[in-house]
Amino acid sequence: MRAPAVPWLLVARQLSLVPAPPLGPAVLDDVWPALRAALDGDAPLAVLPAGDGPAAAARAAVRPAEPLEDGADLVVVTSGSTGTPRGVLLSAAAVRASATATLDRLGGPGHWLLALPVSAIAGLQVLARSALAGRTPAVLPAGGSLTDAVAAMPADRRYTALVPTQLRRALAAEPDALRAFDAVLVGGAATDPDLLAAARAAGVAVVTTYGMSETAGGCVYDGVPLDGVAVRVVDGGVELAGPQLALGYRLDPAADAFVGGWFRTRDAGTFDGQRLVVHGRLDDVLVSGGVNVAPQAVEAALREHPAVADAVVAGRPDPEWGTRVVAAVVPSPGAVPELAALRAWVGDRLGAAAAPKELHLLDAVPVLHTGKPDRRAVADLIEGA
Repeated sequence: MRAPAVPWLLVARQLSLVPAPPLGPAVLDDVWPALRAALDGDAPLAVLPAGDGPAAAARAAVRPAEPLEDGADLVVVTSGSTGTPRGVLLSAAAVRASATATLDRLGGPGHWLLALPVSAIAGLQVLARSALAGRTPAVLPAGGSLTDAVAAMPADRRYTALVPTQLRRALAAEPDALRAFDAVLVGGAATDPDLLAAARAAGVAVVTTYGMSETAGGCVYDGVPLDGVAVRVVDGGVELAGPQLALGYRLDPAADAFVGGWFRTRDAGTFDGQRLVVHGRLDDVLVSGGVNVAPQAVEAALREHPAVADAVVAGRPDPEWGTRVVAAVVPSPGAVPELAALRAWVGDRLGAAAAPKELHLLDAVPVLHTGKPDRRAVADLIEGA
């Protein structure tokens, strides 16, 4: 008698979680092998950021007990700087496509120095590019010397990725170490033109990058899309497409950011068919006295002032102006910034509407696990003050 047919059993893929260790040897022990397995399609992965609060928020966003969506190999948690964190679903093919396009643009595989958190896409891409090149990355320990890290790396084709704050600090303290890299990718936040000019004048091979978790990392370098990346601007907003695009958001199939193979970034920009210029977030514009004010432009102007080391700009309700432009600044060593001076400085460059009407001094700009400014925390500090 023939045995009864046994139907195929479909086993849902479960997401594994790896806590992000501090930058150091533990990254190569824990995250490095887990990411390589994810890129091979063997074990879907999400890396949780450090800290009890961020880790709990990330866990809530990825909901590891729920079955994983088809095709997803990596879930990257967005920073949540403007809302609840979300899990971005990436396939191994998308991450590999991004890494391959980056290496092609830079001139070939090389040795990478990891200096960014591995819970964010920029840090994970350093590992992915290293895996694609078949080379173990070097890791800059938290608080470690860039000079020492570079000295321990092979001399042929050295790359790293930094956020603007890291570039500014390294340019002041260890410019020779920066010059040792064949490319220093800078992204994660808008980079001041003066900082870029200073770095290039110092002989640093700086490459600006634009992208996000939804595009598996940077996909536009120095304004030029990587191979395979499509760019368009619709109603002033930047939209991106290509093989590096995410599948969508974790457990949110109705998200309207992904439509027809395009991702709507919510960034304002212009694109002439060859070069993309990003002007800031569409939803970050402050309307003060009926005039649109871009916070990023005010921040850039403030950082040019000799009394200001760093700055974040926010808006507060104002009965007269609608929105009051508020500046939170980190003073330069030995300096005491004054509101009147900063108002005149910004007003001369951007117009009276952009001049801050309120000033708060910070010891340091709070940052997210990605290294970007934590605008929500700054807003909370301003409200508390």
